Amino acid sequence: MISIQDFMNAELRIAEIEDVQEHPNADRLYVLKIKVGQEQKQIVAGIRKHYGRDELKGKKIVIVNNLEPAVIRGVESNGMLLAASHEDQFSLVVPERQMTHGAKIK
Repeated sequence: MISIQDFMNAELRIAEIEDVQEHPNADRLYVLKIKVGQEQKQIVAGIRKHYGRDELKGKKIVIVNNLEPAVIRGVESNGMLLAASHEDQFSLVVPERQMTHGAKIK
């Protein structure tokens, strides 16, 4: 269990995927260039098995925007996208309606 305050510390935002590259050191990872408001970031995501590059470019996703940077297989990641999975099902968490990148999730 976490407190409501712990949850409130996570900054969830809408991001738009601008570019998708295959990770140079991992078959299951993409390196995503995303835009969050006026900020551009790079995140590493293990979604290559579930999504093609063309499916992702321009897609709006939900990210945790305030994670400490992490180096994943030699590439820096500055955030984490949200996704759901159950058995063989997998889906990115995306806004139901058109939203501007940078919008805060409340």
